[in-house]
Amino acid sequence: MDCCLSMQKAAEYNLKMHPMWQGPLAVPGGDRQSPIDIVVRKSVFDSQLKHLIADYDPTTCQQIWNNGYSFLVEYDDTTDKSTLKGGPLQDKFRLCQFHFHWGESNAWGSEHTVDRRLFPAELHLVHWNSDKYSLFEEAVMEDNGLAVIGVFLKVGKRHDGLQKLVDALPAIRHKGSVVEFTKFDAGCLLPNNTEDYWTYHGSLTTPPLTESVTWIVMKQAIEVSHDQLAVFRSLLFTSAEEEVQKSMVNNFRVQQPLRGRTVRSSFSPFLKESPSDQDDQHTH
Repeated sequence: MDCCLSMQKAAEYNLKMHPMWQGPLAVPGGDRQSPIDIVVRKSVFDSQLKHLIADYDPTTCQQIWNNGYSFLVEYDDTTDKSTLKGGPLQDKFRLCQFHFHWGESNAWGSEHTVDRRLFPAELHLVHWNSDKYSLFEEAVMEDNGLAVIGVFLKVGKRHDGLQKLVDALPAIRHKGSVVEFTKFDAGCLLPNNTEDYWTYHGSLTTPPLTESVTWIVMKQAIEVSHDQLAVFRSLLFTSAEEEVQKSMVNNFRVQQPLRGRTVRSSFSPFLKESPSDQDDQHTH
């Protein structure tokens, strides 16, 4: 499918799909909203961008729940056991949860795009600034409060690390269901290459849409199988009591204007890659 056509189709599906986007909060007035299209040749190489240090302790993983829009894998964030630092960040950020956005087909689903290219899904690892704030709820409202790593998913080989999570999903098929989910290492969902990324100032992509996020979008995608994504799509937006059951698909926000922001990259976009670099994907 033509890329612009599929973006337009994806936006149409998204708008008619979910009640989250029907309230007044769906249209905030800010100039730093997310997600965006990353235009590679307009990104600015910044040699000051350091390596990211994601130090996650699997014992902090607690549960997985279906919140009626996505599923969230939640971590104990009362201590600094699972943290992110380095990269564009000056402070230490604690991992509190991760979740995904995906489409009803493999032609779309990601929130961010790269040169208008859509991916079938996108992972968001959400962290809050524990050097500056004492609670996620406080950090989410403040400048420099959150750091979110975005990782694109592409269809290919089965991802062994993801499979433990996929196996747990049938238990939370309906909105509101929660199951214990422990000892999951979120680090296994990062690509092999975490040195190449784009970063910009943006917002949460779900209400309250606050502009408190330093986005770190990985250049390298991870590979997952079509069957693994199919299990995501078997989840429901609806609770068990509801008469009409709705599939959990197209749970992404439409793209937002850049409005003069700069997207920085940790790598020079003009260095020609060999084809093997692009395809050297990671499956853990």
